[in-house]
Amino acid sequence: MARRQTLLERLKSFLISASIIKTIKTSHIVIIALLLVPLMLSIVVTFYNTLSYDRLITNVDKTNRLNRIVKTDITNELWDIVAGNKSFADGNQFRIINRINSELEDIMRTTRATENRQLLEVAGRAMNTLTRYVNRLGDQMAEQYPVIENERMLDEIRGVSTLVSELLQDFIVREIESAAEENLRIKERAIIISIVELVIIIFATVFSVFVRTSVARSVDKSIGSLVSLSSSIAEGNLDARADLPRVQELEALTKDLNIMADKIKTLIDENIREQRNLQKSEMKALQAQITPHFLYNTLDSIVWLAEGNRNEQVISITRAFSDFFRISLNRGNEWVQVRNEFKHIESYLTIQKIRYRDILDYSIEHEREMDERIMLKLLLQPLVENALYHGIKNKRGRGMISARGWRDGGFLCFSVADNGIGMTGEQLASVKEQLAGMPQLAPPETGAETRIYGLYNVAKRLELYYNRTDLLDIQSVYKEGTTVKLLIPLSEASQNV
Repeated sequence: MARRQTLLERLKSFLISASIIKTIKTSHIVIIALLLVPLMLSIVVTFYNTLSYDRLITNVDKTNRLNRIVKTDITNELWDIVAGNKSFADGNQFRIINRINSELEDIMRTTRATENRQLLEVAGRAMNTLTRYVNRLGDQMAEQYPVIENERMLDEIRGVSTLVSELLQDFIVREIESAAEENLRIKERAIIISIVELVIIIFATVFSVFVRTSVARSVDKSIGSLVSLSSSIAEGNLDARADLPRVQELEALTKDLNIMADKIKTLIDENIREQRNLQKSEMKALQAQITPHFLYNTLDSIVWLAEGNRNEQVISITRAFSDFFRISLNRGNEWVQVRNEFKHIESYLTIQKIRYRDILDYSIEHEREMDERIMLKLLLQPLVENALYHGIKNKRGRGMISARGWRDGGFLCFSVADNGIGMTGEQLASVKEQLAGMPQLAPPETGAETRIYGLYNVAKRLELYYNRTDLLDIQSVYKEGTTVKLLIPLSEASQNV
């Protein structure tokens, strides 16, 4: 008992101190391996049972058909010869005998029981005797023996044929008995496998619950410490610090929060211009945070497609991936031509179309006279991403994302529309209220804020770079879809190259 507790304590200590991702991956591998054991065991045993039972039934079927040939075909063929209906040379008697011998050899190859093989061996020797009698009958007919002698030989052949038939009948009975015994063994194996599977599933379940509980406790404790630190900083206590957690993924965050507390006094003394520059820098960092997440998912998709030998789709997604990042980076330039912004979202949707082919359709169109105009980059992609993850993926069936661009008066107009789940009136009002009220560019933490993260990113960048707060508009109808429209002043769209 003490040894078991020590082992559990060591395992728990490992789970707490190890990387969460590594722990989850390791536990998943262990659980999958445990669940694969009964599956593979069931497959192997079922395959073996099927082969064994099929072999017995096949032998019975073959022997039964062979028995009918032995009973009737040989004697009927020889009777026609003796009766003068056909000559001995034209008869099929030897072809029938060869077929019987061939069938006997085939059945013997698949027969395992020694006693049953002995019956077939006796039947084979009887067939040799029958063959000699048939040859003797042929000799008698060639020497023109009296008909009564030929009939007497035919009776001998019938007797041997009856003996072979009885032997085959005995073999059929023995094989049926073997099938019954095999059926009992199959039942016993099924019971054993069921017990083994039950034990493995119970163990996997207990292990899964144990891992989940241990990881959850360690993460809750660490996050609680970070929440306490952030609350103290928010209340003005800049001397507060948090101890380094035992969760590897949170160590860097804890260090950063402690460092932030040291530097925050300097940050709050900066003037408005420095804050504005800081916001722009933070916005660039915020954009960069999206890239690794998208990178990991896309690389996973490429690996999945490559493993499935779907080479054409691998080429397509890789080209789109390359175009996506080339335009995203844009040699560090914050401004792109309108045509490249549309090419950027086309590359993004090409990648997502391969990943979500069962639920996603899209269309992209814009007026060609807009192509050479200049706009702030990465304005449309967050809206398209938002339409996919919060619109299309939350509805049943296929969805459509439409991206459009046109010129209207003194503005370049863009819209991203989806026919996804949409928002209720209350939800739409809440989103607009949050967009207007979010004071900073820190990554959102709550579910409601996460939903508007892409919208807020675009709205804030429009405000920062075009110095206007009325360039983004959202319209949504629940269960019908959402449309986001943004405007860029033409006076700004022809400069800032």
